Amino acid sequence: MISYFTEGVKMPKIGKRDVSAWIKKVTEIHGFRVGDISYIFCSEEHMLNVNREYLQHDYYTDIITFDYTEGKRISGDIFISPDTVASNAEKFGASYEEELYRVIIHGVLHLCGINDKSPEERKIMEKEENKALKLRNTK
Repeated sequence: MISYFTEGVKMPKIGKRDVSAWIKKVTEIHGFRVGDISYIFCSEEHMLNVNREYLQHDYYTDIITFDYTEGKRISGDIFISPDTVASNAEKFGASYEEELYRVIIHGVLHLCGINDKSPEERKIMEKEENKALKLRNTK
């Protein structure tokens, strides 16, 4: 089950049913099935507090993924800061919507075992994000 929550922000305008179907399609392509995934859209300050408390990082970020995957059943909590997503969209010359969907699927790809720590891993992650974004745009 995929759930959507907010903490100190408005829910972004996404079609939850369509997004959930898209996420399921992407996970299946990667050989997984969806367990329990919670998206928590939150303020920058809440995100900073989560980053400090659980990861000991003292900076703002657009997404934090907590992975509870067991075997081929992906589960996790995915925190997203819409304000940081908006700032990044401007910085990268992308639309807010495009950047939001990129971040939404980025968390799922982490749950599927794709990392982005090294430059090589980041290239793989970006390639997988782009493939997933193309899937979202085909109905």
